Amino acid sequence: MTAPPPSAPPCSSPPPCFSYEELADRVLDGAFGPDPRTQRIAVAFTTRQAVRHDGRSGGYRNEVLSLRLGEAVGSCAVEPGALPDEAIDTCVGADVARLLRHELTPVRIAALDAYLLRMLPHTSASGARPQPLAAGTSLEKSRARAESVAGLLGPEPGRTVLVVGVVNSLLEALRSRGLDYVACDLKGGTTEWGEPVVTDALAHLDRCDAVLASGMTLGNGTFEPLREHALRHGKQLVMFAQTGSAILPRFLGAGVTAVCAEPYPFFWLDGGPGLIHCYGGHYGGPA
Repeated sequence: MTAPPPSAPPCSSPPPCFSYEELADRVLDGAFGPDPRTQRIAVAFTTRQAVRHDGRSGGYRNEVLSLRLGEAVGSCAVEPGALPDEAIDTCVGADVARLLRHELTPVRIAALDAYLLRMLPHTSASGARPQPLAAGTSLEKSRARAESVAGLLGPEPGRTVLVVGVVNSLLEALRSRGLDYVACDLKGGTTEWGEPVVTDALAHLDRCDAVLASGMTLGNGTFEPLREHALRHGKQLVMFAQTGSAILPRFLGAGVTAVCAEPYPFFWLDGGPGLIHCYGGHYGGPA
């Protein structure tokens, strides 16, 4: 990503936000850069994916809404088929301020993500640590990302981690570190190892010592309760974020302890080398 526009005020270390609404309001007030009413979305698109890795018994589907603002692409994952086809038409040419008040949550999140990514790209000035992903198959790259994400929790075996948004590679990385987990996903079902997947994350918070959550929680309304619980009880909350990769670092110090940020294009789109960005946590590189 290139540097923010010259008109943007210095904002490499803005104070943390204590709610999504507070963050959106600060953007609308110009706290992070130019008036969002002057920033227009040039391109809107969706990405749909179905995957079943070699050696895995099951597969899954992804759908992501992405909005391009200058050189930045903000994204929000949605449940496959849930986004109306006309949604992208309402985004093209619209200013960010208008989209931050859009009726559809994924549009609001993708617009905020695009704006913040343009103003605060993932650089060392913003607190990000780049972590290369080597070229490889989708499973190899998934496992490499998982090692980086799990590394943000730190080397403390024996703890129980609530994993919100089941990715089998992440569960595999936790298992290799001697960490127990409760797997949670709105889809339910079972993990690759036949373990039940619970569907209500909030009901299982008290039995877990730390939380590892997908950025998709921004879109389904569960992020704020997770953040508030972590802040109130002093628990680790590590986010792995394709959705809201530029949003979630703004909550470091306000409940979020670490973020693995992965803006578009995501690791599953390309077999070549890639890059993720780590914030906070106990990161020591892949095991």
